[in-house]
Order: sequence, then structure tokens, then C-alpha cells
Amino acid sequence: MKVLTTWSACALSLMIAATAPNLRAQFQIPYNAGQNVAPVFEGWEKNRDGTFNLVFGYMNRNYEEQPEIPVGPSNTFSPEPIDRGQPTHFYPRRQQFMFKVKVPANFGKQQLVWALTRNGKTEKSVGKLDLEWEISQVVYSQNRRGLGSDAAVAPTNEPPTISIDGPGERGATVGDTLTLTASASDDGIPKPTDASQGRGRADDVRRSAPPPLIAIRQGGPVQQQIIQPNREGLTVTWIQWRGPGRLTFAPMRTLVRDGKASTSVTLTEPGVFVIRAYADDGIVFEPADATVIVTPGPRPSGQN
Repeated sequence: MKVLTTWSACALSLMIAATAPNLRAQFQIPYNAGQNVAPVFEGWEKNRDGTFNLVFGYMNRNYEEQPEIPVGPSNTFSPEPIDRGQPTHFYPRRQQFMFKVKVPANFGKQQLVWALTRNGKTEKSVGKLDLEWEISQVVYSQNRRGLGSDAAVAPTNEPPTISIDGPGERGATVGDTLTLTASASDDGIPKPTDASQGRGRADDVRRSAPPPLIAIRQGGPVQQQIIQPNREGLTVTWIQWRGPGRLTFAPMRTLVRDGKASTSVTLTEPGVFVIRAYADDGIVFEPADATVIVTPGPRPSGQN
């Protein structure tokens, strides 16, 4: 009886060990809000003038909440300056290659640390020029479902250019709907697919629009990244880079037509906002920013 009991215990242990990963996956709890944000060092790239870009992204562990973490002790770079152009508004889940910090040609073995603190928990990411962290266009492509490893025959792809029309800083009032227009161009590489030859059809714009931000559930749909690769030509994606609350863009992403792409955003609360537009050729993308200072609206008549 003892032998049978021992073998039974062993069999039960093996069964539990075999099913443990599935049990962990099944009972993994997705949190819509209240979790922290982890900075991510994506790697580095070399500029033509000999300087380097350290490339960063982040992982917002919430599936719905978009925290605002202002630059300061809770959102800081070291060594100083603590403000290196990092975001303070964080979209849900994993967002790659979001911004670059330029460092000098003699950066060498130095390190640049981005630290984020939320709900008492601090997470850090260390940027450095170790050889294995170099980012090539193949790396961008493999992460964005592009050229894969076929770099030997791929033509040189220059990044797109983009600017936001109008002043770099502008004012508005709570309740205003602001229309923003970006001027963008590209070298035509990678070549757009046939789907982009619709001569400005409305369904082209609908196909380029990203799906809504939705929570991931076990066995359910997977949320896409904010800056999504496309194969229909040059697109512009509008996002909230800094500022309180949550801005909604209509549309959030659109194909560039005649060198232009526009969006509208309704401003619902006061504050200083940085709105960022990314020009994306499907492999690499470049940003441009506009600062909007939103002041409280006038009081309704009859109120003091």
C-alpha cells in the first residue's frame, strides 16, 4: 500500500507540475487601473554626425488607465537634466520606440537612467552603448512586421519628415475644439501596397484608423500599439505626449494626402499639453510636437 501511495503522490506531483503554467496563465489577473509604468530601453542608433540616439519606450501595466506622471522626482532622468523629452502621459500596455535622447559622440561607457515611480514603486531602465543593443532598420522592421531579415536587397529607407503647421506654442480655452494639421513627406520607401492607390477614397482613411484601446482578456483580442505599422503609404498618428486627463483625436491616424494630415481634438480641462504627431512610413517614424496652453473657459452669465 505504501508503494502505491508513493507512486500516486509522484503522479499527482507530475500532473500539477505539467499543468502549473496553464493554471498561472488562466488565473493571471489583468488590471485595468492602479498598476505602475515601467520604462524600457530599446537600444541605440548612430547618427551621421557621430552622435548617438538612446531609444526608449515603456510598458504601462494597466489595460485601460492612462496615467499622468509629471516630470520630477517620479519621472526623471539621471544624470541631469531630469527632463530629456520623455512622455508624462502613458498609453496602455507596451509602446515601443517612443522617443530618443541624443548623446554625444564621446558618450562611451556612460549610462543614462530613466526612472518612473507610481504608487510607491520605482522602476528604472538603463540606456548604454553596448554593442548588442544597436538598433538597425532590420530591428525596426522585425518589430513592426516589415522587411524581416531581408536587409541585403532592401533599398535604403530615409526617415519621413514632419512638422505641425502654425506656432509651436498656442493657446486655447476649455471647451474649444482644436484642429491641427501636419505637413509630412517621405522617400516612398518602403513602396506602398496597392491598397493605397485609391486616390483619396474615404475607406482608405478608415482602414488606416487604429482600433480602440481595449483591455486584453484571456483568449480575447490583443491590443495593438498606438503607432501601428501600415502598408498603405505615409501616415500620421496623433497622440497626447504630456498633459492631464485624456485627449481624444478624430481621427487618431490618417493617410497623408497632398503632403497634409489633419485631426481635431476637444479640450476638456485646463493645463499645458504637448501633442505629438508621428509620420510613419511603415518601418521608421519621426515625431513633431505642438504645445497647447489651455485656460479655464469664461463663467456662464449670472455666476460669480
